[in-house]
Amino acid sequence: MAPAKFVAECSSNHHQDIDRCLQFVDTAVDIGCDFVKFQLFEIAQLWSPEILSRSALHRARAAWELPVSFIPAIAERCRVRGIKFACTPFHLQAVENLLPYVDSFKIASYELVWHDLLKACAQTGRPVILSTGMATLPEIQHAVETLYIAGVTDLRVLHCCSGYPTPVHECNLAAIATLRQELARWVSLPAVGWSDHSVSPAVLYRAVHRWDASMVEFHLDLDGQGDEFKTGHCWLPAQIAPVIATIREGERADGDGVKAPQPSEEADRAWRRDPSDGLRPTLAMREAWRMQL
Repeated sequence: MAPAKFVAECSSNHHQDIDRCLQFVDTAVDIGCDFVKFQLFEIAQLWSPEILSRSALHRARAAWELPVSFIPAIAERCRVRGIKFACTPFHLQAVENLLPYVDSFKIASYELVWHDLLKACAQTGRPVILSTGMATLPEIQHAVETLYIAGVTDLRVLHCCSGYPTPVHECNLAAIATLRQELARWVSLPAVGWSDHSVSPAVLYRAVHRWDASMVEFHLDLDGQGDEFKTGHCWLPAQIAPVIATIREGERADGDGVKAPQPSEEADRAWRRDPSDGLRPTLAMREAWRMQL
């Protein structure tokens, strides 16, 4: 299996502060991520008027919006630091706003059933990452079919539980294999991963090492001061960095699969038993010792 890709989701922890946004990019690089991801939404295009008119809590989330004007600077910082820039569009205009800048579009679990958005992302030609929290298998099948019909050529599907946070016993990581089997209808080597809300190192290790998750997305906060940190589904850098490092270290142990002596054991081959008399070392090594006398 190819090494797992790690995606740092900044959520709405940016405080509408461009310097903090850029710090998220730098931190994602420093802890070993392949992608950093933001969200682009406007509450007037996210919530219905019936909700906004009656809920001050939902209206207050206007403070969580990422200013569109930040996008070019974030993209440039990603380019300079050598990390992929992904973003979740939550309305159709956001797809157009992001197209000149992002390496990948991410479709959130809540938007999986909005096929107009799926089509808009697929038609850009950019890679698409699809989260599947709360969804049934038929809903996921329909969404994936919609993306392929619309022209997507690079798709990653993330198993997800949209509990914030997700109890470990509800992670249901075995569904990664279910989705991989299902996606084989459209592509021979399906890319299926895990979008995490558990903040459990054990879950991430299991997703990668047992279920071969090709991508792991997680919510990141810098300092515990982000707007979403209090919900309990965000990792801090000091928590996630050793998990990524351990997984990367484990990947180094995979090798090329060729069964042959490794450099560190080559010298010991001459100390094996000689087939002629069943004693150690080989006759050649014994002769070499005699020559030293």
